[in-house]
Amino acid sequence: MLNPGYDVARLMDGLRRELRGAVADDRRTRALYAADGSNYRAVPDLVVVPSDADELAAAVAMTAAAGAPVVVRGGGTSMAGNAIGGVVIDASRHVNRILDLDPATRTAIVEPGVVLTDLLAAAKPHGLAFGADPSSASRATLGGMIANNACGAHSVAWGTTADNLRAVDVVLADGTHLSLTSGFATDDTGAGLDASSAVAAARAASAARPGREGELHRALQGFVDRHELLIRRRFGQFSRQISGYALHRLLPEYGYNVAGLLSGSEGGLAATLRATVQLTELPKAKVLCVLGFGDSIASADCVPVVLRHRPLTMESINSDLVERLPAEVRDAATRAGLPAGKAWLLVEIGGEDETTAAHAARTMLEDLHDDGSPATASLVTDPKAQAVLWRCRTDAAGLATRRADGAEAWGGWEDAAVPPERLGAYLRGLDDILGRHGLSGASYGHFGEGCMHMRIDFDLLSTQGLATYRDFVEQSTDLVVELGGSVSGEHGDGRARGELLSRMYGADGVALFAELKQIWDPRAVMNPGMIVAPLPLDLAIRHDGPAKDRHVATLFDYPDDGHDFAQAQRRCVGIGKCRQSSGGVMCPSYQVTREELHSTRGRAHLLWEMLQGDVIEDGWRSTEVRDGLDLCLSCKGCLSDCPVNVDMATYKAEFTQHYYERRPWKRPMSHWSMGWLPLWSRLASHAPGLANRFAGLRLTKRLGGIAGEREVPAFASESFTQWFARHTSPGGKRVVLWPDTFTNYLAPEIGRAAVAVLEDAGFEVVLPAKPVCCGLTWISTGQLSKARRVLDRSLQTLAPHLEAGTPIVGLEPSCTAALRHDAPDLLVDNPLAHKAAATTRTFSELLVDADWKPPQVGGGALVQTHCHQHAVLGFDADRTLMAAAGVDATVPDSGCCGLAGNFGFERDHYDLSKAVGERVLLPAVRSLPEATAVLADGFSCRTQIAHGTTRRAHHLAELLAAALPD
Repeated sequence: MLNPGYDVARLMDGLRRELRGAVADDRRTRALYAADGSNYRAVPDLVVVPSDADELAAAVAMTAAAGAPVVVRGGGTSMAGNAIGGVVIDASRHVNRILDLDPATRTAIVEPGVVLTDLLAAAKPHGLAFGADPSSASRATLGGMIANNACGAHSVAWGTTADNLRAVDVVLADGTHLSLTSGFATDDTGAGLDASSAVAAARAASAARPGREGELHRALQGFVDRHELLIRRRFGQFSRQISGYALHRLLPEYGYNVAGLLSGSEGGLAATLRATVQLTELPKAKVLCVLGFGDSIASADCVPVVLRHRPLTMESINSDLVERLPAEVRDAATRAGLPAGKAWLLVEIGGEDETTAAHAARTMLEDLHDDGSPATASLVTDPKAQAVLWRCRTDAAGLATRRADGAEAWGGWEDAAVPPERLGAYLRGLDDILGRHGLSGASYGHFGEGCMHMRIDFDLLSTQGLATYRDFVEQSTDLVVELGGSVSGEHGDGRARGELLSRMYGADGVALFAELKQIWDPRAVMNPGMIVAPLPLDLAIRHDGPAKDRHVATLFDYPDDGHDFAQAQRRCVGIGKCRQSSGGVMCPSYQVTREELHSTRGRAHLLWEMLQGDVIEDGWRSTEVRDGLDLCLSCKGCLSDCPVNVDMATYKAEFTQHYYERRPWKRPMSHWSMGWLPLWSRLASHAPGLANRFAGLRLTKRLGGIAGEREVPAFASESFTQWFARHTSPGGKRVVLWPDTFTNYLAPEIGRAAVAVLEDAGFEVVLPAKPVCCGLTWISTGQLSKARRVLDRSLQTLAPHLEAGTPIVGLEPSCTAALRHDAPDLLVDNPLAHKAAATTRTFSELLVDADWKPPQVGGGALVQTHCHQHAVLGFDADRTLMAAAGVDATVPDSGCCGLAGNFGFERDHYDLSKAVGERVLLPAVRSLPEATAVLADGFSCRTQIAHGTTRRAHHLAELLAAALPD
């Protein structure tokens, strides 16, 4: 609690009476909002989710009137700790409409919760974009961008958020509503006047307004008149001077830009209700010039030369980050044109057409060569190749949180900026300070504006480590100030840098901030502690608490996290990529509900708070965590899509195991009916007709926890293994075909098709000598002890093949992924598990590696990639195989199908499961012409398509087998 002097219960009752939106003080909600994308933790007193802008204004006024800290929050992605603690008002859930978009004036009117990618998508058909485009665009809200004056990759050409803000409607702490404009915007009073006279007229008109509005303007004008000389000397010295309040925007030459003053004020002066933003016309064509260097300092030294050619962007990455990308992405980046080097600049140049843009890029390269630059270079014109290279940059914030050796790295000094011509000097000085403290860090950032982001391997878990952190930050601040820079170049000061402002601006400069805060917010309730009266930068560090020392016994081993569940939970640093509404698989439940609770980040925060123990107090028995994990589909999308590879499916399985340990009677019935599916399937194979009649009964489904709307898949009259017992495979290189439960008992035709294809490719197909199972259904339902026993028994059956190095071929992606990923982590001491992981191949991988020439199938196909294949196995081999077969494959951006094994069958999850499927996949299938095939290797995906459309999806093996000669 930031301000214990107010009555929390009374405020909550009042808010609930007045608002339709949610008002919560329960432990789960407070834990969800206790952290953001920073190193800090501050548990809020209340969380308010207003239903519209009017309720947002009312919540601000009522909270402020109670004397409570007002903390308006957008996507919660702040890396400086700008919006935690107090009464958190979440504007992102409902106050998120694009109210107007006018291509003629190139403006848009937005509410504060609008996510940047939604605005960009609305503007793109008109050839427009918003100039400030941070890499967090898929989850950053416009309100948060205004609060922090976000910049992004294109700000070198198109300016910061403040530069593109035309007007803003705000509410003050006392409930006053104001409409504020940007520089040189006047009413009729200033029409026809020159700029200087227009500003004077606008100032006079503003000061003459009645009530609180006129009082505020008169106070602001008196403030700037009194301190004009100091403001000119200290503020607005270069484009990335984001720290503190932007006092220079009140000067006449900036047009008395009060809206611009609020941009970067971190919600400490007023709360945004809506904003009018300027849109930028996109260039007709863009080329990407990638420059390679031996190190980041060499790349920084060439920045002034490149700037002469007016690039659209100039972004930096280095080999520390590139080497942490997934192997397929690194390979794709090399193919796309990443030249030799250890550090790279991604320089984007625009033009009227591709020829013009490419010519401008070549001119820049000639200028660099003439200047003696050592850069290697490649010119990339293909948009898909450009997108691959940009991924190296956009994922940097997450990738940098771990060193190549797995050690943790943190923000806290990730945002400083200096004038671009001094960037080389800054990097040299910073390297010296890092060396003195024995620290290292991966860097990336906006080199075109002298701003470099870093994640540094600080020790934030010990007293000595925190002391080193403070020493480093203070010394680095002195270096930045000496070079005329800013301790914040984009993310705001927040808790991480607010204390440093006195070093940057001096006591007299900081006194100006306090005076301005008094004008806007006399009671100091608007996000207190930001910029004015900041807390110590080493106070309330999130990771310096009980959780770091709580080493709990687990069944999974977490080898990439020091074999420590707590360290695994520290993976989530709050970047919030899981809050995206499209792109990739992560996170399907958030994409439907848009609730923080159902994001990967929200679940990770709850697990961390469970270890912390002061808000979530019940440990493994926590109902708050259980309910928070309930809508996790265990799709594993976060394992690949999250930049720091959070594996929520594994964490959920681990928690579920402990939650129900020694009390199995509390488990949902679906854990018994579907979690034990391999056993029931074996029993059903003896009398499949009887089993199907029994399973289809409404009573059976109700007792098994299965949704009545779901049709239970029928057991085959003959299992795949029964068929194979009569089959003789011709000689050839031996492969073991894994007879997973789904293929064996429910879809044996896929197994038969796979055998035909593999034999055509020259393989001798064999099956394990006895029944085997990967344990997937027990893993996904958190029955890990049973999964271990099943896996161990299966591996013993496979032992002769594993010792001989015989490849194992999986047909069901989820089972194949379990052998490759889950088995060695669950049976870490069993060498057979590691051998199985190393020798298990997907159907397509085996055939591509064998250089098999498939039959020419031809035609088009819509392909639904299974989540576990996306996350663990990869899809490149499938693309290659389909292309070789002449299949024109379309892979929609559908994410998870929504069924996700047992999840979509469970009664309480049916509605969400269908909603996930209806988001993209099912409508896409329904719209297909009959001649287009539907491919889905995953049993769950095929089942969801069958239940939601009139089409039947096929496994790739079926498509290929059907085209083989008789």
